[in-house]
Amino acid sequence: MTRHDELLTVPQVLKELGGVSRRTFYRWRQLGRAPVCVQLPNLELRVWRSDLMAWLDTRRESR
Repeated sequence: MTRHDELLTVPQVLKELGGVSRRTFYRWRQLGRAPVCVQLPNLELRVWRSDLMAWLDTRRESR
């Protein structure tokens, strides 16, 4: 997390991922394949933008 980082809602994350469904995202979470999430006291999930970008970098195909 950086000083200028932001917390994204699940719908924002889904949009960043090109429209992945909510169901797919939660299945990835169950399988341990989703980006690291922060659970707020109201039980809503958030994802730091930097964690999402790092997670995407780990899935980059080698050339």
